[in-house]
Amino acid sequence: MYFVFSGDAFAVGFAILFGMLWGLAIFNMDRYIVSSINKEGTTNQQILQASPRILLAIMIGIVISRPLELKIFDKEIRQKLKTAYLKGQHRKLDTLQKTYQQKYGMELSKNSDLKKEKDSLERDINRSRTQMNQEVFGDKTDQTSGIVGYGTYAKQKEAILEEKENRLKTVTDNLNQMDGYLSQRKDFEGINSTRLFNGHELDSLASIAGFSDRNWALGQLTYNENGTRDLDTYLAISFIGYLFILFECLPVFVKLMSPKGPYDVAIGKISEADTYFAEKDKEREIQVTDNVYDHNLDTDTAKKKKIITAQSEYDLERHSYD
Repeated sequence: MYFVFSGDAFAVGFAILFGMLWGLAIFNMDRYIVSSINKEGTTNQQILQASPRILLAIMIGIVISRPLELKIFDKEIRQKLKTAYLKGQHRKLDTLQKTYQQKYGMELSKNSDLKKEKDSLERDINRSRTQMNQEVFGDKTDQTSGIVGYGTYAKQKEAILEEKENRLKTVTDNLNQMDGYLSQRKDFEGINSTRLFNGHELDSLASIAGFSDRNWALGQLTYNENGTRDLDTYLAISFIGYLFILFECLPVFVKLMSPKGPYDVAIGKISEADTYFAEKDKEREIQVTDNVYDHNLDTDTAKKKKIITAQSEYDLERHSYD
């Protein structure tokens, strides 16, 4: 209940209240289970009679052992939850990125082409500027005339350089526009606002995790990263549950194994007395009902006779007068 109301200001109060109610319920349930086993029958009859009670005790043991398992393995559960939350955030980012790439594939392809063209133009411009300087200073190469001064060849190279610079400016402007558009799309799709959790955020998420997440993490502790069973952790968790199941079933087993004692004899006599009293009370009610019915029958018969007699005398007197 503390996990259920975690984060509430009255979580501790609710946990204490429901804990007391649960304790009283289990106490009375165990008391009823043990006291209601009848030792008058044979061993097989007693075992058959105790079977539903044993099943109920097993269910109670499983239910009450789970919160203790969650508390004992709290540190491991927190670590498992932090790992799960971090992996979930990774998957979310991957999903957003894939969706973004699918929706804006053409724009991304165009943006990539513009970047390649820009890089190529920048290299060509640097190479052309070097060649123009060599032409002006009269450096003889395969691409220059070797004539010093700002002549025809230098002007041609300058025109080519200017053309490439203009194209670079156009490509740069288009690339900036495309980058701005794609950045807006990333904001719209939630990619820029979604980021991985840091250590403090993971600790906070693990602290406020509900019962369902903690219960899931406890189940995951019994498996290794490769999906195989972690036998040590599995046995540790299982034996805690088995211990509580044994505690719940132990009173029933003790009652079945113990011989008939004075208490059982007294309970049997009280049961026989109650049964005998109930039978006698039934017979009394039946007899009273029969007597009352007979009395009512006799009374009704006498009334009918009087009515018939009076009617007959009246008819006879009237007939005689006529």
